[in-house]
Amino acid sequence: MNKKGFTLIELLVVIAIIGLLSTLAVVALSSAREKARDSKRLSDLKQIQTALELYASDSNGYPAGSDLTLGTGAGASLSKTAGFAASVSGTTYMGKVPANPTPGGAAYTYKTDAVAGTIYTIGFTLEEATGSLATGANCAQPSGITSGACPVI
Repeated sequence: MNKKGFTLIELLVVIAIIGLLSTLAVVALSSAREKARDSKRLSDLKQIQTALELYASDSNGYPAGSDLTLGTGAGASLSKTAGFAASVSGTTYMGKVPANPTPGGAAYTYKTDAVAGTIYTIGFTLEEATGSLATGANCAQPSGITSGACPVI
């Protein structure tokens, strides 16, 4: 009896190898997704900073706000007459302020000094360390983006 084919052991070994390779691929894909979301966050912050600088050059200061959640509600758009507001009027610097790309993730929070509007902070979180920025809380200010929680202003 000369039968050609695979034995049960050979089939089980091949299935185990395929399972191991697919597990490794899923883990690598998850890491790539985290990096993509972090890149989106940094891009969002740079766009918001550009809009804030345009606003500041026209209005001689940054829009007032304390613990605004950007991208939804009170911080849905940025205009000259309303600052961060749900509806747009007048000169519009950003029609739709971006929100965190992770549903249910930590929102971008905006604060400014109450006295003169000369400084702002935008708090955000990263899923992985990116460049000089650490995993977790980070802060965007007029001077740039720094690692760690935002200072009290």
